[in-house]
Amino acid sequence: MKRLITLSVLAGSTCLGLAAMTSGAAAAGPTCDGGVIQLGGVSSVTGPVVFAEVPDAAKATFDQINANGGINGCKIEYTIADDKGDPQVAAQAARDLIDNKGVVAMVGAGSLLECAVNAGTYADNNVMAVQGLGVDAACFASPSVSPVNVGPFTLTTAMLQFADTQLKDEKLCAFFYIAGGTAEAYSNAIKRWEEISGKTIHVLDLTLPVQGDLTAYALKARDAGCDAVLTNQVEPQIVQWINTIDAQKLEGIDWLFLAPGYSEGVASALASSQQPIYVGTEWEPYTEASDANKDWAAAMDAAGMKKTAFTQGGYLAATIMADVIKSIEGPVTRESVTAKLKEGVEMSYPIIGSAYKFGDAPSHSSMQATKVMQLEAGAWTLNTPDWVILP
Repeated sequence: MKRLITLSVLAGSTCLGLAAMTSGAAAAGPTCDGGVIQLGGVSSVTGPVVFAEVPDAAKATFDQINANGGINGCKIEYTIADDKGDPQVAAQAARDLIDNKGVVAMVGAGSLLECAVNAGTYADNNVMAVQGLGVDAACFASPSVSPVNVGPFTLTTAMLQFADTQLKDEKLCAFFYIAGGTAEAYSNAIKRWEEISGKTIHVLDLTLPVQGDLTAYALKARDAGCDAVLTNQVEPQIVQWINTIDAQKLEGIDWLFLAPGYSEGVASALASSQQPIYVGTEWEPYTEASDANKDWAAAMDAAGMKKTAFTQGGYLAATIMADVIKSIEGPVTRESVTAKLKEGVEMSYPIIGSAYKFGDAPSHSSMQATKVMQLEAGAWTLNTPDWVILP
C-alpha cells in the first residue's frame, strides 16, 4: 500500500507527502475548467446543536490556499450549506450542492444528522465526504463518508483501554444515553474493548437520561464497586454529573468522558472538584502549544479564529482534501477526486496519532488514536504525552 507522509500543509509550503505521492511523475498536476474547483459541506451552522466552527475553519484554510495562488492555479470555491439541524433541510442542501453547484466532493462538515441523511445520496452520486467532525454512527458506517476525527464509538474503546492499561482500573463501568440508533454502536465499542483486553465490562447501562436527576446512576456506580466510570455526556451534563458525585461525597472512582468534555466551560465549572476527571481527545490536544499543533494554530491565527477542537477538524479535513487534489494529474472532477480517495492512500499529519485514509470500503474509521487530558484545579493537563493507539 502506498503511504503518504505530509508535514506541511498549506499551499506554497514544502509537502514531502505530496512529493512522495507524485514522485517519478513529471505531469503538470491538477487542472480545472475556469480556474475553480467546487467543494461543499452540509453542516449545522444554526439550530439546536451548532458546529459552525468546523466548516468555518475549513473555509479559512481554503481561503489561505487561494491567497497563496490556489492549487496549481486552481482556486477553491467552498460552499457551506446550513442543515439547521433539520433532516429535510440537510437532504435539500446536499442535492443543491451536488446538482446545482456541481461539487467534486464534500469536505469539512459537522452535524448531528448529516451523515445519516445524506450518506446514501453521496454514494448514489459518486460523491465522497471527508467529514470534519463525524458524530452519528452513519458517519463511520458508510462507503461514502470518512471522518477525520476519532468519533464517539472508537473513543469509547480507547478510553476503556486507557483506564485498563494506564490507570490500572479493574472494574470498568459505562453509562450511556442513547440518541437515535446509537445503542448498537456503543455496545459494539464495548465489545471491541472486551476483545482487545480479554476482560468484561463490569456494568453497562444504556439508560442514562439527557436531563433529570443523576443521583440514582451515581449511587449505582458506587454500589457496584466501579473503579472507573465512562459516560458519553456532553458539557452541561458532565458538570451536572460531577456535581452529583461531589454532592454524594463519592471517592475512589475515575471519571472518564469523551471529547465533548474537553472544553474551557467544563474546566471552569468544575475547578473546585477534587474528582479524578479524564477526557479523550479527537486530535492533538488543542490547548497544547506543541509542534504538532503549529501549522493549525498558525492557520487559525491568520484567519482570526479561535483555537478550538472544532476548528482542528475543519482545518484537517480541508488540508487532507487539498493534498488529495494536489496529487491528481489532470482535470479535477468528481470522478478523479473520488477515484483518488478510493485508492486508500494513508495520509499522516502531526496533529493526528494514526494515519487517515479513505479507501474503497463499506465503512471508514481510520482515526484510532487519542491523547487523554486530566482536569486539575480548573486546568486541562496532558496525562498521556504519547498517543493511546488501539490495535
